[in-house]
Amino acid sequence: MEEERALNFIEQEIVEDIKNERYPKHIHTRFPPEPNGFLHIGHATAICFNFGIAKKFNGKTNLRFDDTNPTTEKTDYVDAIQEDIKWLGFEWDGEPLFASDYFDELYNYAIKLIKAGLAYVDDSTSEEIAEQKGVPTEPGKESPYRNRPIEENLDLFTRMKAGEFPDGSKVLRAKVDMTSPNMHMRDPLIYRIKKEHHHRTGDEWCIYPMYDFAHGQSDSIENITHSLCSLEFKHHRPLYNWFIEKLEIFPSRQIEFARRNLTYMITSKRKLLKLVEGNYVDGWDDPRMSTISGLRRKGYPAEAIRNFCEEVGMAKRDNVIEIELLESHVRDVLNREANRIMVVEDPIPLTIANYPEDQVEIMIAQNNPEDESAGVREIPFSKYLYIDREDFMVDPPKKYFRLAPGKTVRLKNGYIIEYLSHNEEDGEVKSIECKYFDNSKSGEDNSGIKAKGTLHWVSKEQAVKVQLNNYEHLFSDPTPLAHEEKEFIDLVNPNSLTINAEALSEPSISSAKPGDYYQIFRKAYYAVDTKSTGSPVILNKTVALKGAWKDKSKK
Repeated sequence: MEEERALNFIEQEIVEDIKNERYPKHIHTRFPPEPNGFLHIGHATAICFNFGIAKKFNGKTNLRFDDTNPTTEKTDYVDAIQEDIKWLGFEWDGEPLFASDYFDELYNYAIKLIKAGLAYVDDSTSEEIAEQKGVPTEPGKESPYRNRPIEENLDLFTRMKAGEFPDGSKVLRAKVDMTSPNMHMRDPLIYRIKKEHHHRTGDEWCIYPMYDFAHGQSDSIENITHSLCSLEFKHHRPLYNWFIEKLEIFPSRQIEFARRNLTYMITSKRKLLKLVEGNYVDGWDDPRMSTISGLRRKGYPAEAIRNFCEEVGMAKRDNVIEIELLESHVRDVLNREANRIMVVEDPIPLTIANYPEDQVEIMIAQNNPEDESAGVREIPFSKYLYIDREDFMVDPPKKYFRLAPGKTVRLKNGYIIEYLSHNEEDGEVKSIECKYFDNSKSGEDNSGIKAKGTLHWVSKEQAVKVQLNNYEHLFSDPTPLAHEEKEFIDLVNPNSLTINAEALSEPSISSAKPGDYYQIFRKAYYAVDTKSTGSPVILNKTVALKGAWKDKSKK
């Protein structure tokens, strides 16, 4: 029996909360994305963790969109986020929720703070407010509007809501502590005027709560017991607790964990958007992107991403994970699930001189040696074949086990062949001629011939053209954000996508469906592009057959 994983530090905290009856009814988590972009691999960790915690403690998880900034948020993002979460294998409790569902309640919370003398309308500009806050090592300066009378603040805030003032002319600030070393406590903004159309509330509102005001209060409204956030929100926690205390609302507990950064990837929606808008990639779901939809289109199985998140676990410090670890989990799942297929990337004609001219023989091959239930497929074999150009050399080095003068090789699932001759033009091999041994058929071989090399091939007449999208890392540097002297855009790999539109596959590819996985013999794992329709079938390179991660770990 497999040993149960030890509790991580957040699970230990939750166990203590249950033991102390801090939350006697249930454990309730949430995943609260802002719908201003597609989810990325960093979000996958948060999704797996929030939903996994709730499942472990028999609780539930909300999906809530923190949609408080109408200028950057779209319904398309809302739809994509829901699709990603479901694809990863998780279901949220009830219907999706939105911070905009609580706009009336949040507005009333703001009124309550004003009436208690804990919030005020400020006419200062953003530059003046920044100057007032100062630096952490010195006390800030109070706004000249900080001590406005309560009735005046109520009147001005009501008129802000009514749309009487232009954008940026006034804000509502919480009256906390301008001497605090924590800059988030120096009278933070909690409402601003923004006359923009909202994707759900339309033009009903022209003032919107700041994230720090809406986020924590939305947790309380939903009775979230544990608000699990990334480390960047650690210094926001005292402000969230201040709001809980002053508003006398449900005391959600915030616990922070480290972000998951991967080599050769960026996990910032703002920077990913820059890649999209600059046409460095083909949309949010480009297979080179770190987005969940991009990884899905590339062929990463949801199980592999979940396994990766489970192994990486939770940490208290931000760190960078080598992408090879993620790729090793992808490879493990695909090795078990992907059907095998032969594809010739750079075709060169090969004629079997002693094979009958018009004969087409059907070879039987396993779809997946790791899964007997995957069945078998039929591969046509004939006199006229194609092999890959790299599998033939006129003057090979020692220990070369592919086809060459004087060499014999086996054709995968077929016969052993022996070199006879080849044709050249201007130093380039144009065709090859071989003979075959009719008693060497795979599975029935009694020829006694030992062929050290095995080549993939396709029958010329039945071959099907496919397009191979060969993806490499989007960035040429493993840490594209770590260079002060270079903008991350400058590190985009110009060779991150090469397209081979001349590749030929065995005919079974014709029945492939978008999203199907394949292991191309001797090459790599590929997935049928989810946007592939008709002919040719488009195959996206997912991951190489062998990676460095496990090899390094064995040294």
